[in-house]
Amino acid sequence: MLETVRGKTPEKPVTGFIIDSPWIPGWAGVKILQFYSSEEVWFQANKKVIETFPDIIFLPGFWSEFGMCTEPSAFGAKMIWDEYNLPHAGKIFNDISEAVTLKAPNPKTDGLLPFVIQRLQNYQKPMMEMGHEVKFAVARGPLNIASFLMGTTELMMSFMMNPKESHQLLETITQFIINWLLHQKETFPTIEGIFVLDDIVGFVGDDECREFAIPYFKRIFNAFDSNLNFFHNDAHGLVSAPHLKEMGVHLFNFSFEHSLKEIRELAGADIALIGNLPPRDVLATETPEQVQVETRKMVQSFGDKNRIIWSCGGGMPPNVSTENIRAFKNTINEVVPTL
Repeated sequence: MLETVRGKTPEKPVTGFIIDSPWIPGWAGVKILQFYSSEEVWFQANKKVIETFPDIIFLPGFWSEFGMCTEPSAFGAKMIWDEYNLPHAGKIFNDISEAVTLKAPNPKTDGLLPFVIQRLQNYQKPMMEMGHEVKFAVARGPLNIASFLMGTTELMMSFMMNPKESHQLLETITQFIINWLLHQKETFPTIEGIFVLDDIVGFVGDDECREFAIPYFKRIFNAFDSNLNFFHNDAHGLVSAPHLKEMGVHLFNFSFEHSLKEIRELAGADIALIGNLPPRDVLATETPEQVQVETRKMVQSFGDKNRIIWSCGGGMPPNVSTENIRAFKNTINEVVPTL
């Protein structure tokens, strides 16, 4: 994977998917709440994925997470759980003026973060026995966390009407994220990369991206000396794509609504891409035969096999079948070498 991101064209095409609780529990036949609450269920489900698809990279690998509740929980957000649906984090304030009193949580003690770490520690030995290590420090991005704490609409309005207070909010959250990433790295020295997910970056214009996103992401991706900075934004990705190199991003996962060629032109040849089949409308709902057809179209329209990890445009969605994943992988193996 590192060789591909650094520009060495692999002998065989590399396929990888971001996988977490929206997809794994349903595919493994367990309830979402079981997946979160039982470390053994979590481990066995991830183990089953890796053993079923040994020639596919799954990112970030044994992801210890509690959906979108992970980071907001450290700020005191109310968490709403359901047996079969993803959890939801409630807002902690309604007006940006309240954000100035917000304190950065302690990632060693606050919210669900100690449980994220302890789960990995409890299963570190079985993971290593399978040949796997903790390789990524993972966090939601500052705009994403802010949108949960105060609401997306309210956050967008605050950027326009209260920029000073908005920067105070993002400063607090960014410092928290850096501390959280450093804590993961210190706990697991095997970590080599930083993985940040933030769809809200795709909701702003270019001026707002320059002011409220780029400076904070630059600091986050420099939290420690990382071999691979991985950024996920499967909302509107055209805004951030031209700034990825400045942000310190090495690998970019983006919306299927943008073509690989389009993002390559905007991001530049030095940024590796991971995508870009429509996740829900093709990978999850079409037949294996149609997945093959659409995968061929995707590869042939891009026409490049340098700095590319073949995937879907976003994380793996619910209801993607084993057959469709194999159809995708087999088609990539068939079509890419002929480019």
